[in-house]
Amino acid sequence: MEAIVVIVGFLGAGKTTLLKKLVNNAVEKQWQPFVVLNDYENAQLDTDQLSDDIDPQYLKALSGSCICCSGITELREAVNRIPKREKGITLIEANGTTDACSLMGFLGVGINERFLPPIQISVVDVKNWQLRAEHNELEANQVQVSSLIVLTHENSVDKSRINDVKAQLSSLNPSANIISSDALDLEQLPEVTPSQNQAEHLEHHKAHWASSSIDLPPLPSYAAIKELCNALPNSILRVKGCTIIGSEPHYTYFERCPDGEIYVRRYNGEPTTGAKLLTIGPGSSTLLLNTALNNALSGAT
Repeated sequence: MEAIVVIVGFLGAGKTTLLKKLVNNAVEKQWQPFVVLNDYENAQLDTDQLSDDIDPQYLKALSGSCICCSGITELREAVNRIPKREKGITLIEANGTTDACSLMGFLGVGINERFLPPIQISVVDVKNWQLRAEHNELEANQVQVSSLIVLTHENSVDKSRINDVKAQLSSLNPSANIISSDALDLEQLPEVTPSQNQAEHLEHHKAHWASSSIDLPPLPSYAAIKELCNALPNSILRVKGCTIIGSEPHYTYFERCPDGEIYVRRYNGEPTTGAKLLTIGPGSSTLLLNTALNNALSGAT
């Protein structure tokens, strides 16, 4: 039977990085992973980055809906259409504001019998855990029915902070196994059983945020990326984009995490959706994005 592994975690916690690690590990071990990636806006942007590692026919992007409620039927149908492989594993990355408890309750119903009961991995950024102000409740909800909790960004904090976070996580989910991302072993996942932990109720509207996207023109310099990210208010919890910088022949990917850190790296290949700027958070709108873009271009020239 094929394992279904659902990866959840707050915006910017490191879900996609963990997903890529699991995909590469699976390919190295001659497994055949199928990846479903969900996001509010343009999930294809991240899915394209995996096309060099696995055949695109084993990648599915789900955009524009929340798979913990309105998008659950589409998710179930996508899973049930996954082709049978000799040594398959299905990896699902949920968007960063998912009501993780609801997702697991809904996903466990209506899946083909050839799949094992879904298990959940929560990705926790120890640097920013429970420093999300009014969003702390959502972040705490995302670990409560996980079988595994994977810690990221441990090198950014001291041992005392790591121990404090582990203690809080153990209190929220006593049955979960808490490990570092380096310790995650793909071959153990089919043996992991679903969590039996009882979760506290989350008002579902707290998992539904505004999102928006616009086409992004070439930017004159890397400084324009910083200008653009800084031109967006702090209420926008996630910013990501992909575009051409100056006369460079390749695309560049960038993101601003909820703590304000900005990361820039080369984008492998060419995005099938073209250059985009995407945001998630209260107040996201095309008007806001276009205003920020115009301000950034003015400030960077």
